[in-house]
Amino acid sequence: MVFSKDYVGYLARQTVKQLSEAKMIHTSNAGAVSERVNQGMLEELQLEDRINDEVRVILEAFQDDMRKTGASYPEMFKKVKTELARKYKAVL
Repeated sequence: MVFSKDYVGYLARQTVKQLSEAKMIHTSNAGAVSERVNQGMLEELQLEDRINDEVRVILEAFQDDMRKTGASYPEMFKKVKTELARKYKAVL
């Protein structure tokens, strides 16, 4: 993940604060809303990490075939990652 969990928590709190001040949301428990926003942000930011892990597992299974055909690991990584992102409807 690109950001630390502490920074994501800070972003979540600031987002809720800004939305409240702009009267775009109304809540009596900003802490609970911040926690929910934090969890949502963490899930989205960790999606790319999960996709990368899945790509590594897939390419490891086809390692011998790739070596025989002379396929480039970085090129195959990019192709498989693109397909998985499309499968999960993720924007990376």
